[in-house]
Amino acid sequence: MAMASYLKVILGSIAFAIFWVLAVFPAVPVLPIGRTAGALLGGMLMVIFQVLTVDQAYEAIDLSILGLLFGTMVVSGYLETADAFKYLGKLLTWKSKGAKDLICRICLISAISSALFTNDTSCMVLTEFVLKIARQNNLPPQPFLLALSSSANIGSTATPIGNPQNLVIATESAISFGEFLTGILPATILGVAVNALLLICMYWNLLSVKKDAEDSAAEFVTGDSVSSYHFSPATMSHLASSTSEGRLPGLEIRGGVNSNQSEAEIHWSYRNPTCSERWKRKLWKSCVYLVVVGMLISLLMGFNMSGTAITAALSLMILDFKDAVPCLEKVSHCLLIFFCGMFITVQGFNKTGIPSALWELMEPYAKIDQVSGIAVLALVILVLSNLVSNVPTVLLLGARMATSAALISTASEKKAWLILAWVSTVAGNLSLLGSAANLIVCEQAYRVPNLGYTLTFWNHLKFGVPSTLLVTAIGLILIKP
Repeated sequence: MAMASYLKVILGSIAFAIFWVLAVFPAVPVLPIGRTAGALLGGMLMVIFQVLTVDQAYEAIDLSILGLLFGTMVVSGYLETADAFKYLGKLLTWKSKGAKDLICRICLISAISSALFTNDTSCMVLTEFVLKIARQNNLPPQPFLLALSSSANIGSTATPIGNPQNLVIATESAISFGEFLTGILPATILGVAVNALLLICMYWNLLSVKKDAEDSAAEFVTGDSVSSYHFSPATMSHLASSTSEGRLPGLEIRGGVNSNQSEAEIHWSYRNPTCSERWKRKLWKSCVYLVVVGMLISLLMGFNMSGTAITAALSLMILDFKDAVPCLEKVSHCLLIFFCGMFITVQGFNKTGIPSALWELMEPYAKIDQVSGIAVLALVILVLSNLVSNVPTVLLLGARMATSAALISTASEKKAWLILAWVSTVAGNLSLLGSAANLIVCEQAYRVPNLGYTLTFWNHLKFGVPSTLLVTAIGLILIKP
């Protein structure tokens, strides 16, 4: 692509720079509007600066990716209501044989759940549980939180639905779910194992400390023992009706819910669910798991991923036979809007011709059929993923890498896409800012009542650098088209 006019190059670069700054530093003092608003601002500036027309901006939004992302978030929400993540949490402590065994379990469960339910979702649900387990056993939280976030990133590489950048790659490359899985799974398995081993080696002394006898009597709070709730007024009436209809069989409301009554005046108490209610609950869970299994089988059979995910989400809404608003409220609409703004911004930056010019300079040294070329390509992806973030990196490099590799062979083209998926995701482990999953773990751990822990940037970096370099190298060796 030829370079645009100097004016468009300058204005487009300014718009992209504003998007990048707000995406990496959402609370920057000059303009603390956050990532979502920053993405929309970047996209709007591309139109205002006439780098893109309004029609081109709309065309830049990939609806198939948004549909796939929406569908997987809805399905994850219903899995959470079906206690899937609670069962995963229980596996962490079942017949545990010590701190090192616990590290391995966290790595394994985090990786598996991320491959199926996305890394961000897994980190959001499991962080508090992992932190409480560490406190219960009188162990430092740091290695366990690192195990959760790093394994979530590595595990999410295995499937097209594991993280947002994989969704983009699977859609643009037309690689089937099965081909994606078989191409990256060996690297994922070994990568998770090496990551766990590195954690154990780095924190051997801390993980070898014996638990004090008096600490063993400390109370450990699980998800089943929560006794207080804070609901928004918008969902009060729905919850009241759901309780009377058996949706929340263990919960009773004392007193009515009306417009003049505050949340503090509403009293909640527990009662034992009836046998009929327990069977309804078990039947509902079974339906959720069957639909999810059916979705995964359909994806493996090569059905359209976006359509399959949305179909599964709608099936669960219908089977639930209740107002779907509570589950839809769990969908991260901010993330969907962020993607829309990002698509427009990246497309505008592509129109300036700068990415094409940079790729033309790098292409001769980044041949996919040469060891040195793969190393150069991986290094570029690694650096860009930490500077620009992984999804914009995929949008900027993906098509160019694939076109260059296609000149060699079809297999090389697939390998290029898989390498992009692997390196851009594993690169998130390099620093605390490299992945949304890292930030979720950090924020969630900090906000846990009475157990808050701050995972610092430097503590993460000490582990993140060796882990990222080692795991990335493993994947480059094992990934096969």
